[in-house]
Amino acid sequence: MKVVIQRVTHAKVEVRGSLISEIGKGMLILHGVEVGDSEEDLEYILKKTLNLRIFDDANGVMNESILQQEGEILCVSQFTLLADTRKGNRPSYIKAERPELSSPMYDKYCQRLSDNLGKPVQKGIFGEDMQVTLQNDGPVTIMMDTHNKE
Repeated sequence: MKVVIQRVTHAKVEVRGSLISEIGKGMLILHGVEVGDSEEDLEYILKKTLNLRIFDDANGVMNESILQQEGEILCVSQFTLLADTRKGNRPSYIKAERPELSSPMYDKYCQRLSDNLGKPVQKGIFGEDMQVTLQNDGPVTIMMDTHNKE
C-alpha cells in the first residue's frame, strides 16, 4: 500500500465540474492499493498516517500529528501511485490491485481514519476522473509504502 500525504491549508475534489468534497487545514492523502496488500498493510499505514508529526507545534516545529491538530482529511484513491516506469515511457499498472479488492480496502482505510479522528474523512469517488485542487502548506509532502517499512 502506498500513500502520498500532503499537508494542506485547503483541498477539494471535483468530478465533471461538481464539488464532491472539500477540507480546510489538514491532510490530502492519495491512496493506492498494491496486489497482495493485506489488513496488516492497512493497519501499518493507518497508524503511520494518524501519528505522522508534520504539523507545527506552538514553537513552529513540526512536532504534532493530525490528531493533535484536530485537522481534516481528504483521501483520494489513486491507482497510478503503483505505476512501474522502469521499462519504456508508458507506465505499467500491473502492480495496482483490481478495483473489486482495492475499493473496499480504500473505504476501510477512510473509515478507520474517520473513527480515529472522531469526524468524517472527506473522499473522492473511487474510479472516477477527478480534479484535485490543493494548497500545499510548507510545502510538506510525505510518501509511505508498506513494502518499504525498514
